[in-house]
Amino acid sequence: MTISVLLRAALALAVLSAGGCSFAPGDYIDKLTSGGPVIKPAELVALKPSANAKILWRGGAGSSEKFVFTPLLDGGAVYAAGAAGQITRFDVGTGRQLARIDTKHRLSGGVGGDGRYILAGTGKGEVLAFDPGGKLLWQAQITSDVLSAPQIDQGIVVVRSGDGRIYGFDAVTGSRKWIYQRTLPALTVRTNVGVVLYRGAVFAGFPGGRLVALTLGNGNLGWEATVALPKGSTELERVADISSPPVHDGKQICAAAFQGRVACFDLAKGALLWARDISSVAGIAMDGLNVYVSDDKSAVIAFDKGTGASLWKQDKLYGRNISMPVVVGKFLAVGDYQGYLHILSCDDGSFVARLATDGSAIAALVATTDANILVQTRNGGIFAISIQ
Repeated sequence: MTISVLLRAALALAVLSAGGCSFAPGDYIDKLTSGGPVIKPAELVALKPSANAKILWRGGAGSSEKFVFTPLLDGGAVYAAGAAGQITRFDVGTGRQLARIDTKHRLSGGVGGDGRYILAGTGKGEVLAFDPGGKLLWQAQITSDVLSAPQIDQGIVVVRSGDGRIYGFDAVTGSRKWIYQRTLPALTVRTNVGVVLYRGAVFAGFPGGRLVALTLGNGNLGWEATVALPKGSTELERVADISSPPVHDGKQICAAAFQGRVACFDLAKGALLWARDISSVAGIAMDGLNVYVSDDKSAVIAFDKGTGASLWKQDKLYGRNISMPVVVGKFLAVGDYQGYLHILSCDDGSFVARLATDGSAIAALVATTDANILVQTRNGGIFAISIQ
């Protein structure tokens, strides 16, 4: 039975929620098999490393429970949160704990901010803004849970709700400036997908395979593009959601859809540059030459960024529920459900190193330099890792 079939089966078990039925790819594993993958994962084979991966420091942020938390890199500090409601600040170089904010709320997504504001959200739709010292500056309410880190640029905080709406708030006062919403399909993939801010624009993917560019100042639609078109005769077969953040290089922007395609567009106008049929929930990455995709069978695939030509495929992590890939210099990193960090060569996809963390699934990866990466696990472990 394929991953796609199993995901459709899990979709059929999804409960009714605001805006229709939704399904959390990160949750169905626990629901159906008590914590293990839904298929037999590939066994890890012995590896002779050709790169050096080592843990520089480790800390704790608290369990993420059923949510996905991403750390925030802000200058020389790392902010990380857990579901219980504490946001911890670490020194990025040494891992020394610098401060801890007790939000007094149950949190449901990663940390956002820009040095002046530390931002978080809750499962009750509360948006929280703190100063670096931990003082609550304002609190706003949206219509559904906050499953991704709020973003901020040009004095506007952008928050995405679990029911697909995108909000713009004044960073100083917390007053709502705009809201963008659209009709959603009956079934959607429930993930922690957020938004990407760049040069006065908000880029976001939606159920039904649509990628949009909004004006940051007022939320107006700039352009809309089609990553994938729903196909099939049933609602389950027609799920084609963009369930991971788009990536860009300042000139082109790319996104991937579950049961759909990976597609790249002109950043300014939204014109299609190329597209390839592939299904992904975990997400994609980009460097100067290539686009990398973690597909729904846990293969990592590289495409030429300019033409979309296939370059290589690494399928030895089959069924290991890998994370989105992250570029770290000349290497590519992905995490798996057992807490292993796998390091691949960007040139050919070969394994060059492997590192164990705390045994729980790696939920988020953030590159900090061309040689270092931050990892946050489901159990709340924060790891700074060097790859050389």
